[in-house]
Amino acid sequence: MPRLRHLLTLTLGTALLHLPTVQAAEDLPEAIKKIEAKGAKIVGQFDAPDGLRGYAAQYQNRGMALYLTPDGKHVLLGNLYDAEGNDLSTAPLQKLVYAPMSKEVWAKMEASNWIADGNKDAPRVVYLFSDPNCPYCNMFWEQARPWVKAGKVQLRHIMVGIIREDSPGKSAALLAAKDPVKALQEHEKSGKASTLKALKDVPPAIQAKLEANMQLMEDLELSATPAIFYMDDKGELQQQQGAPSPDKLAKILGPK
Repeated sequence: MPRLRHLLTLTLGTALLHLPTVQAAEDLPEAIKKIEAKGAKIVGQFDAPDGLRGYAAQYQNRGMALYLTPDGKHVLLGNLYDAEGNDLSTAPLQKLVYAPMSKEVWAKMEASNWIADGNKDAPRVVYLFSDPNCPYCNMFWEQARPWVKAGKVQLRHIMVGIIREDSPGKSAALLAAKDPVKALQEHEKSGKASTLKALKDVPPAIQAKLEANMQLMEDLELSATPAIFYMDDKGELQQQQGAPSPDKLAKILGPK
């Protein structure tokens, strides 16, 4: 699997497979234990053809398919294809690695310090890491207006500060505002004419919120804003880096 920021552009659906849970670590074959000792986390076992035994592993935010040979002495690493060219490794990795990772990412974003934009009962939620000085964040805000005003989407802005020296202070000002929702709306609506001022003396509680958002962004290996996360029509977590093209808007925000 590529790094997590690329992982979420892949199909992360849960295949309807019956996959046994991984054995206890002490019961793993010695050859698999050797791979585990190198830092891989064995998260599940799955069926494989011709006497092979499949193991799903997670290593540095990457999913790996391991295949133990029938003699139990050798391990093959990589994708396995059948005679028709079908990748037999994709579904097990989706089930055992990618889907749980996606749920974990979504839960972390839910628990982050975000500012809501739109109806709390909107059927679709979209998260984005947002910098107050980011023109592309503002562009996406504008693009999303028809969906937000119609009550179909709620944007949740996870405020960070990475673009300019005053970005952290401006994000802090929004988080510390008496009405953060109104403050964000006024800032985004004003665009380049925004009068938002960076907060010079940031209260410790606000600083902690901002630092937690920044840490989450770092943990997800994101380097630019907006980084947009959404559930597609299949209920699978996807990511969009930067303001989306018009043809991608419907995928992110749903039908108008």
